[in-house]
Amino acid sequence: MEVVFLGTGAGVPAKERNVTSIALQLLEERRAAWLFDCGEATQHQILYTSIKPRRIEKIFITHLHGDHIFGLPGFLGSRSFQGGEALLTIYGPKGIKTFVDTSLKVSGTHLRYPLEVVEIEEGIIFEDDQFYVEARELEHGIQVYGYRIVEKDLPGTLLVDKLMDEGIKPGPLYQRIKEGKTVILENGKEINGKEYIGPSKKGRIITILGDTRYCQKSIELAKDADLLIHEATFSSNEAELAYDYFHSTTTQAAEVAKQANAKTLVLTHISSRYQGEDSQQLLKEACTVFSPTYIAKDFMKYEINSK
Repeated sequence: MEVVFLGTGAGVPAKERNVTSIALQLLEERRAAWLFDCGEATQHQILYTSIKPRRIEKIFITHLHGDHIFGLPGFLGSRSFQGGEALLTIYGPKGIKTFVDTSLKVSGTHLRYPLEVVEIEEGIIFEDDQFYVEARELEHGIQVYGYRIVEKDLPGTLLVDKLMDEGIKPGPLYQRIKEGKTVILENGKEINGKEYIGPSKKGRIITILGDTRYCQKSIELAKDADLLIHEATFSSNEAELAYDYFHSTTTQAAEVAKQANAKTLVLTHISSRYQGEDSQQLLKEACTVFSPTYIAKDFMKYEINSK
C-alpha cells in the first residue's frame, strides 16, 4: 500500500507544485489504484510515475472546486486509449455527475469502458471483503468530504510448523484448515482449524481530507489513522485568513493529528505563496504540535506497511 502525491499545491498550479491529486496504490492488495481528486494536468503528472491509468478503478472527489476536478475529463478520455477496459467508479458530492456527463457530452468523448458516477452522502460509501470507505462532510465554502479508508483485519497465517509437528503434511486439507474449518484426518482425529491459525493482522487506516477549516469531523475521520493527509494552505500566523477562506493552517492540521491519535501526518495543498525554503518553515510549525509530520512534494511516495 503506497500513497503517491501527484499534485500538492492549492488553488492554481505553481512551478513547484501542481494542483491536487493523490493516488493510493493497492497493487498487492487488489492489483488496482484509487485516485483522490483530479486537478488540472493530473494525467500529465501520472506520466512521470509507475501508475497505470487502466488500473485506476475508483476516483474519490472531495469537492467541486476547479483545482480538484478540472483534470477529470481529460483523464477519463485518455484512459480509453491507455488500455482501460474495466469499470471505473467516481464518488463525489452532488453535482459531480452533471459535471462528468456534461464534459463528456459537449466534447464528444466516447469511453471504451463502463463508467459509474455515485453522488454520495455521509456514511459508508463503499465496502467489500477487503476495504470500506467512510465519508463525512467537512467545513468549506462548498460541500466537501473527507475520506477514511479502512483495510479490514487480515486473517492470521497458517501455522505450518505446528501442523508438521503433529504429522499433518501439506495437501488439500491445509486450505480447509486455513479457512478455520473443522477437519477430520485420515486417522479419524478431528481438529479445529482455528487452532492452527496465527493472530489476525490489524488492517491499515488512511485518512484523506478535502479542503476544510479545523473541525471535529476531521478528528473523527482521522481517529487512530496510520496516515493522515491534511491540507495546510496557510502558515500558523495566518489563522484568521485561513478561517475566512475555509482552510487550515499548519498547526491546525497538526492539532487534528494529535487529537485523533494518528500515527503520521503529511501536509499538502500548500499555497503558492510558500516557495522554496518557505515550505520548511511550514513543516517546523506543524512539528511543534505533532510528530512525525512531513510536507508533501509532487511525486513524493509514502509506503504504509502491514502492522
